[in-house]
Amino acid sequence: MPDSASAHASAPEHFRKIAGTVVVTGGASGIGEATCRRLAAAGAGVVVIDRDREGAERVAGEIDGAAIGLDVADPVATGAAFAAVDELSGGHLRGLVNNAGVGNLKPLEAYSPAEVDLIWRVNFVGTYNCLRSAAALLRATPDAAVVNIASASGVRPTRGEAPYSAAKAAVVALTSSAALEWAPEVRVNCISPGFIRTPLNEMLASDESMRSGMVERTPAARLGTSEETAELVATLLDPAHGYLTGQNIVLDGGSLLPSSQMDPVLGPLLGG
Repeated sequence: MPDSASAHASAPEHFRKIAGTVVVTGGASGIGEATCRRLAAAGAGVVVIDRDREGAERVAGEIDGAAIGLDVADPVATGAAFAAVDELSGGHLRGLVNNAGVGNLKPLEAYSPAEVDLIWRVNFVGTYNCLRSAAALLRATPDAAVVNIASASGVRPTRGEAPYSAAKAAVVALTSSAALEWAPEVRVNCISPGFIRTPLNEMLASDESMRSGMVERTPAARLGTSEETAELVATLLDPAHGYLTGQNIVLDGGSLLPSSQMDPVLGPLLGG
């Protein structure tokens, strides 16, 4: 990998510690792309993994990183990809961000077996494949850490996302198991984003009626961004937070906090 620490000398002082190589899956767009850029700015050598090989190569080229085209649901191909990562990193895989995911929206009973299988294989099995393939590499590197990207839908299910919500809940559970088994050598944490504005959901975010409805129901009074999600990923990878492991951080602007049962009743009593 290139000497990213010198190539990105303008990185914020408190994140210059992220040295070595970090793999980001689903890194060709959205949260994954923002994470690749943030980690490169922090001094990491980034390996961008995505099914969209051209997209991965575009991002890697812009951050002086490396790209691998990969379907993380394929265990054999994933094992081969991490063997390549071992060579690229010189045996110093410092971090892994499991961000690759796929979803759909329809009533629970309307999903076909093939659709459920795809959602499960990419979101859960893909995360598991990467963890399994990276285990020995991470354990061999001091201060190694993993961040899995789940979803607020895995904490509080949303209508129309039953298979996705179940798969992301499984990722949260997998995070806890990995953190327990890999301690103290490797820290493993999870982020469960709420609605984060990305190219994939821009159709919803750009619709004034839909956007205003979501904003009104979010205590932070806005939508989330890929960049602030990437900032949290960088924080969790930073060895300065070496006592933090096995946690799931819900990044949703407080949208899961309101009670649909009691807030409409108590709000008027408080003048709200």
